Amino acid sequence: MRGLGRRLNRSLAVWRETTVDDGAGGQETTLAQVATVRGKVDQPSPTERLMAQQSESRHSHNIYLLPRANVRRGDELRGTDALGNAQKFRVLSVVQPSTPVYSKAFVELTQSQPGG
Repeated sequence: MRGLGRRLNRSLAVWRETTVDDGAGGQETTLAQVATVRGKVDQPSPTERLMAQQSESRHSHNIYLLPRANVRRGDELRGTDALGNAQKFRVLSVVQPSTPVYSKAFVELTQSQPGG
């Protein structure tokens, strides 16, 4: 993934569950945007698809990110594809190679809507 920065062709908003005070002495959990990252959205390899099927995972896409991207399991990534369709991905896991030149998020496409 040499020259990764040039290949990160999508801007993705990172949404994360956060706990906030509800103003009445309790707390509530809500989604809040915590960052915007650059990413490259790809289909998984045939081997990754087979492994996902065997483990009953809903892994539908890989998203490549810079190694320090603030993305973790459970986050929701929101952006648009090349046709302008709004997409939401749920992050299943994030891994890095032994030399951290990129991060790879295994995600599930949860929503895609024409025209944003």
